[in-house]
Amino acid sequence: MQSYLVGGAVRDRLLGLPGSDRDWVVVGASPQEMTAQGFLPVGRDFPVFLHPQTREEYALARTERKSGKGYRGFVVHADPGVTLEEDLARRDLTINAIALPQALADKDPLAAADLIDPFGGQRDLLARQLRHVTEAFREDPVRILRVARFAARFTEFSVAPDTARLMREMVDAGEVDALVPERVWQELSRGLMEAQPSRMFEVLRGCGALGKLLPEVERLWGVPQPEAHHPEVDTGVHLMMVLDMAAQLKAPLAVRFACLTHDLGKGTTAPDVLPRHIGHEQRSARLLRGLCERWRVPVEIRELAEVVAREHGNIHRSGELKAQAVLRLLERCDAIRKPERFDAALLACECDARGRLGLEARPYPQRARLRTALQAALAVETEPIAQAAQQRGAKGPEIGAAIGKARAVAIAQALG
Repeated sequence: MQSYLVGGAVRDRLLGLPGSDRDWVVVGASPQEMTAQGFLPVGRDFPVFLHPQTREEYALARTERKSGKGYRGFVVHADPGVTLEEDLARRDLTINAIALPQALADKDPLAAADLIDPFGGQRDLLARQLRHVTEAFREDPVRILRVARFAARFTEFSVAPDTARLMREMVDAGEVDALVPERVWQELSRGLMEAQPSRMFEVLRGCGALGKLLPEVERLWGVPQPEAHHPEVDTGVHLMMVLDMAAQLKAPLAVRFACLTHDLGKGTTAPDVLPRHIGHEQRSARLLRGLCERWRVPVEIRELAEVVAREHGNIHRSGELKAQAVLRLLERCDAIRKPERFDAALLACECDARGRLGLEARPYPQRARLRTALQAALAVETEPIAQAAQQRGAKGPEIGAAIGKARAVAIAQALG
């Protein structure tokens, strides 16, 4: 029984990056031997165990083969006879297929001779290449998404030409059509949180996968916008700039997803009215709902994205609005009940405003102004107003109107 450090922990150490979670592969052991030594079994689909002291994951060396056309799951083979090289051969990229014996795991510095690297992962790290390990890459189309995600994380790396061709062949063969929603959303959400999310979508678009998975996003390239507001003109280019601005501003996942989907309606604008996009906000919200249902996007993320899609134009123009109109905007966004979500919507709108060519450093005063307005509205004590209205014989709508009037007055005073 021998244990080896594998995957991201080895890769990131060689790149001089902060340590990833440590994953181990065990060669020459059976599940019974692992449990006899105190390891806790946790894997449902294949044998994975937690170390009794460190709680790090130890997986038995295994091979896999796809069962059925497209992604329908895998038949896993794990027993003491599976070699380390066979285990490494099933991994996605060469830079993730480097192993380090457990006895050398804490050695510093590492020498090339310390590493077990049968597929040239060190070479590709130096060349800044994302390259598939073997033809087994074909067996799991989610690896296309993983390559795109790694391109968004390791921004100096490029996809090796032979890997790019293989990904295109898989897309053309219909492999991505059978991906299950949970795995797609898992990789998309991770990619959105990487250093340069635009690179994920560039890679997916380059191999044809974006049009299969997110056609609402794919169709935005080549769609013009008014140059006065969008010096970059192309809607797809703008979208990528917005995503990267969200990363620059350290936005959370829900905000980044809202940035991705805020302009979907521009892809359905009639050609005869271009480059204007009248009513695209409502069209964006409708398209967003279908996309979220298809990939089972979590409800709270979908709800923020709907607010941003529907209201981002109004939020951009809010500096022109008087107090009563500002209050109506807050009410449409349900900001009084959900102020944290509204604050996230404002951040997404700032990303949208600054994700434009030459305007990346432009201030976005709308965000501070609407925050001030919301705080003023929230500070209004509604109970005394409701009681006074009830004493006058007012009913529900009239009570609501009285509270709204008080909030509008407070907003007007706060905004000066």
